[in-house]
Amino acid sequence: MAASSNSSLSGSSLSSDPEDYQPPIWKSYLYQLQQEAPRPKRVTCPQEMETRPKYYGREFHGIISREHADVLLGGVEGAYLIRESQRQPGTYTLALRFGHQSLNYRLFYDGKHFVGEKRFESVHDLVTDALITLYIETKAAEYIAKMTTNPIYEHLGYTSLLKDKTVHRLSRARTEPRRVTFQPDEKITSPVVRKTALKDAPEKQCSYEKIHNFKVHTFRGPHWCEYCANFMWGLIAQGVRCSDCGLNVHKQCSKLVPSDCQPDLRRIKKVFSCDLTTLVKAHNTTRPMVVDMCIREIELRGMKSEGLYRVSGFSEHVEDARLAFDRDGDKADISASAFADINIIAGVLKLYLRDLPIPVITFDLYSKFIQSAKIPDSESRLEAIHDALLQLPPAHYETLRYLMAHLKRVTVFEKDNLMNAENLGIVLVQLLCSLQNLMP
Repeated sequence: MAASSNSSLSGSSLSSDPEDYQPPIWKSYLYQLQQEAPRPKRVTCPQEMETRPKYYGREFHGIISREHADVLLGGVEGAYLIRESQRQPGTYTLALRFGHQSLNYRLFYDGKHFVGEKRFESVHDLVTDALITLYIETKAAEYIAKMTTNPIYEHLGYTSLLKDKTVHRLSRARTEPRRVTFQPDEKITSPVVRKTALKDAPEKQCSYEKIHNFKVHTFRGPHWCEYCANFMWGLIAQGVRCSDCGLNVHKQCSKLVPSDCQPDLRRIKKVFSCDLTTLVKAHNTTRPMVVDMCIREIELRGMKSEGLYRVSGFSEHVEDARLAFDRDGDKADISASAFADINIIAGVLKLYLRDLPIPVITFDLYSKFIQSAKIPDSESRLEAIHDALLQLPPAHYETLRYLMAHLKRVTVFEKDNLMNAENLGIVLVQLLCSLQNLMP
């Protein structure tokens, strides 16, 4: 974003049409403060120091006292030097003049220079960033404390655009809202199961909420927070960016951003090992396309295959199918002409489930399912499992529901494939729960 487009927030235009969307006018106060911050002034040592570490320059003055360093800084704002500690030789201190006083920081080097979390290529960059931060936090402490109290996020920018585009897209795709719920199966014969399946239960709306995947980011050039509209100050690591949708905010603002991440397909680098909710939101589907496509192919040509899901496909071909999904997404060719052995398709589905960073049955609900299964009374047990299912995130719930319906159809052919419910459970339960990740 160009600095010239930033002034007060008033005057920004709103439009209900996403095509006419214009970004808000950003708040420039903190940007102006950064421009006013003192510039670093290196105090060089007049003589060559033999003990100078190779990663320091002429700002290194050897072993001198704090008082001597203070004299050398000369009361000049932004002046800095490096000295070696008198009490602890081999340790180094950055002496910096700011706010009419001399500040001393323990200085470290591990390939980059740092005094805190941020790491810099040069001492000069470190001092530049320090002076900006000190100046802004001194001059605008009260402003910074209050800058999240009147955010633009709900009214302008990402959220407004996202809502408009989502409504626009979904209105073309369907007229009725998608719902996830327990559906009665006409083929269910057990009275207990039928009672549970048909029981009145609250419908599970497919809101598909997803938290943002924020990571510390260094912005090249001026950037403004898309939550509070204020400038993100500093030289490096000025804020955080969502690696899934690209939202840029202050670190402190990131704690207040709603769980409304809408992943951008351009940022989703692969299908496998991608969070389940991230993938379905990016593709605007109820389930991952891997699950749909593999099950469709298996039900087309593999339901009578002996040892289905138990017999492994050739590992190199399973890897080829995985690469096809990562490369081509829902355009991947997994037909019989590409992979004649149906065990390869079953294998790639199992691999997808195994590689999920958060399993279909999430870590936090695993123990609830286990406790529910131990309830002696069958009706109470089913009710407890039903309860646990409804607590799953929508994308996980719908994926599990679809898998279970498929596996039930697999058991219809158990005389041919020799895979009854118990055999399928033995093979697949560890993939749905990622039991290996629960080990201490």
